[in-house]
Amino acid sequence: MSEGQRAPLPHAFHPPVAEFVVTSDDVAPGGVLKDDQVYAEGNVSPQLRWEGFPAGTRSFAVTCFDPDAPTGSGFWHWALFDIPASVTELPARAGSGSFEGLPAGAVHARNDYGAREFGGAAPPPGDPAHRYVFTVYAVDTERLGPDADASPAAVGFHLRFHTLGRAQLVGEYAAPAAG
Repeated sequence: MSEGQRAPLPHAFHPPVAEFVVTSDDVAPGGVLKDDQVYAEGNVSPQLRWEGFPAGTRSFAVTCFDPDAPTGSGFWHWALFDIPASVTELPARAGSGSFEGLPAGAVHARNDYGAREFGGAAPPPGDPAHRYVFTVYAVDTERLGPDADASPAAVGFHLRFHTLGRAQLVGEYAAPAAG
């Protein structure tokens, strides 16, 4: 990519699947993430709610990915899977801190910070705004297969073959330049 071009969103190269809707009280589509969703400011996972997912959904997964990270491969901030099909909302903090409201049986894989939880935004100071893509996957099986030691890439590999539908919400964040 040339200077100024943005990386494609994470599902640009996946086969099409049914779309459904995810909304949040904490992340506005295309809006700026709240301070408490920033790694150094609170590291709080946002509230997410979803509806309209395909029939046959047996579980859900939630990820947060920054395609604009200066790594060549993006940065995984969150990978949560095996969320029971009866759950259609995660409250704020379900993926971080005391994990308030985390559904029983849900599994956190290690994010790119190396922790099994949501890791907030942390773009390099002065970078243009990074996009944080929150994706909810409708999954065709109750148990996806990997365990908590899986990388987000391994979770994504399994999701590639078990996703019935996908909903995404994109927020942005830029850290001011140092000095």
